[in-house]
Amino acid sequence: MACLIKERIRELRIENKLNQSELAKKCNVKQSCVSKWERGETLPDAEMIITLAEIFNVSADYLLGINDC
Repeated sequence: MACLIKERIRELRIENKLNQSELAKKCNVKQSCVSKWERGETLPDAEMIITLAEIFNVSADYLLGINDC
């Protein structure tokens, strides 16, 4: 799961034409936090997964790799 979520965050960030700093600002975290998510060093907590899903207009299930839409 960690492998898929890091890939989905990165792909969605790029598709939405955001750099890591811009996404971090929307999430109210530091850029290094986004970088760690994308490298798979850490995982966003449940509340942050909801925030990311809202920012990217996808389901939390999609971010977590439970479904593909």
